[in-house]
Amino acid sequence: MAELLKGAPVADAICARTREKAEALGSRGILPVLAIVRVGENDADVYYERSAMRRCEKSGVGVENVVLPASVSQAELLAKIRALNGDARIHGVLIFRPLPKAISDEAVRAALAPEKDVDGITDGSLAGVFTQSGRGFCPCTAQACAEILDYYGIDCTGRRAVVLGRSLVVGKPVSQLLLARNATVTVCHTRTRDLPRETKRADILIAAAGHAGTVGLEHVAAGQIVIDVGINTDSAGKLCGDVKFDEVEPFVTAITPVPGGVGTVTTSVLVSHVVEAAERQTRS
Repeated sequence: MAELLKGAPVADAICARTREKAEALGSRGILPVLAIVRVGENDADVYYERSAMRRCEKSGVGVENVVLPASVSQAELLAKIRALNGDARIHGVLIFRPLPKAISDEAVRAALAPEKDVDGITDGSLAGVFTQSGRGFCPCTAQACAEILDYYGIDCTGRRAVVLGRSLVVGKPVSQLLLARNATVTVCHTRTRDLPRETKRADILIAAAGHAGTVGLEHVAAGQIVIDVGINTDSAGKLCGDVKFDEVEPFVTAITPVPGGVGTVTTSVLVSHVVEAAERQTRS
């Protein structure tokens, strides 16, 4: 049986640290505030919004909800983002994506002030991740993977890490976080030849393909640590990851469950970024 790398204790530890920082800001009369910008009524967005609001409440962070209709124009959305940029009460902004097809994702990302980009979607934030400069904020899901490894005392130094996925949301930024922890990193994707051969070589496997059941028994080797980033729904409507958990779990050393793994940590990382943004913006 593999060790289950559960997200709840990791999230609780982050939340405790975040609450302490929020209380310190509160002693100075500063309430960290997150603005959540949602376009339309996508069920996944609504679910994550509620989860983020609960985590904010536990951590002493305020929330301002900005809900716009799916028919909103690009000009209207950009105007709202610029207004949030200029609002000193707001320290962090979360924008749910993907957006309606009529709205340019690039234009939205460019409009958001990097100092308020607490989910790491702007070019400025991503540049900070890749240069390890400490500027901006890492995408929350990618950082959640690293937080789990750190919490469970998994030393990446000298180990071979394979990242399955190359998105700017998880794959590319988490590869940089692993490099910063001295892992030797290989990034795989849909065009990788003989994928099982590559994934079996990993000491640490990050599954971020975005498709249910991508990683099965043929992709893993004994002794591996598997971080399953996927949030999918199977044919029975049950939440599942990118990994075939029942196949893989008996064979590997440690694995994150879905649900209850990376996703649980992601909202805590988001809220910690809001508090850190408030600290940076209110330094005298």
